[in-house]
Amino acid sequence: MGDKARTIAIVLHDLPLGGSERIAVRLANRWAASGRRVTLFCGTREGPLADLIHADVEVVEADPPIPRGRGSRKALGQATAAFVAKQRPDILFVPGNYHWPILPAVDALPADQRPGVIAQIGTPLYRHGRGALAQIPYNLKTRYQLRRVDRAISLSDSMTDDANRTLGRRITQCIRLPALNDDDHAFVPPASGKLILAAGRLVKEKGFDVALRAFALLNDPEAELVIVGEGERRAELEALATELGVADRVRLPGYVPDIRPWLKLARTFLLTSWYEGYAAVIVEALGAGRPVVSTDCTLAARELLSEGSNGRVAPIGDAVALAESLRQVLEAPAPDPRVLARSVADYRIGPIAEAYLQVFDAVVAQRTGPATIKPFAPFSGRALSIPAGRRAPASVARLRSAWRRSA
Repeated sequence: MGDKARTIAIVLHDLPLGGSERIAVRLANRWAASGRRVTLFCGTREGPLADLIHADVEVVEADPPIPRGRGSRKALGQATAAFVAKQRPDILFVPGNYHWPILPAVDALPADQRPGVIAQIGTPLYRHGRGALAQIPYNLKTRYQLRRVDRAISLSDSMTDDANRTLGRRITQCIRLPALNDDDHAFVPPASGKLILAAGRLVKEKGFDVALRAFALLNDPEAELVIVGEGERRAELEALATELGVADRVRLPGYVPDIRPWLKLARTFLLTSWYEGYAAVIVEALGAGRPVVSTDCTLAARELLSEGSNGRVAPIGDAVALAESLRQVLEAPAPDPRVLARSVADYRIGPIAEAYLQVFDAVVAQRTGPATIKPFAPFSGRALSIPAGRRAPASVARLRSAWRRSA
């Protein structure tokens, strides 16, 4: 393969059904199928994603295992550093913001033991609800954690611009989220009925209580709401459905490994989260030919639903606006599933997996030849810059000190 990434290591804390982990496993399977040697290094092998890993992907568990908990990502970083120092992969891929705390330990390795490092930016650096004072230490911490990565991969153009500005280096490029299989096709004909589908863990941040309130406000006796997923708030959501008088039209069937059979029955998909990364489920629903009603919780909603034909976007936590958006979608003629599917044609895994490999190969070639990635200066803008020769204001100094203590 010459100067190519022949060996690729991916670090995952464990194997839950989270978006970053699921995408990482799908990419690992595709990279291994293309002839690369791929290893998943995990704090623990526990989790339902274990069943989706292909046999040609090696899985290595930390010894001793590192379950999630206080300080576990720092411990995972130390274990990852030891692993890559011994195995010497060409590339270490760090999927999603959650795994960035492992990077400082890898950075501390001698240069001849450190692989090329690519970090994925799975969630926007500037998020709803984070104030300016909280954003400053977040940016500082992000710049510290990613200070020595070779490349960063974002999921949208706006995320790319924010990342380059925050990192102070033009090392970020956009590669779309590989949420669809190459052979996925829209369901034909359009769905009949008024089944509304929602999916995700039954936890507070998914906003399923808002989904129930919006469904009750819809006040349509022909409509049904199905929420697939499992979690700690099941009993609370069941009690709320009863309180709202809609329990006879609400179903919570539990965890399902694949939502496509439910999408086939659904008239629309509903996303009510308070915050999401680049929500793959919106891409999956559109790819299946189903319109989406979503809160403004993710860049995917703004980028993929803004035209109106693909669905509607409502303010976060606004049950009244969500109910009206649902009413508009359910009362309008069902859109052509093929048109919706074409709107997300760029999110198929085949070309996206290849685009990642091109980045990996370029990093390997760069590390064995002349450097081609140069930082740009000055470091400024929202990421916080203090002019040379001047002291940082006391408030900024305190923020930096607090951040160092938390790092």
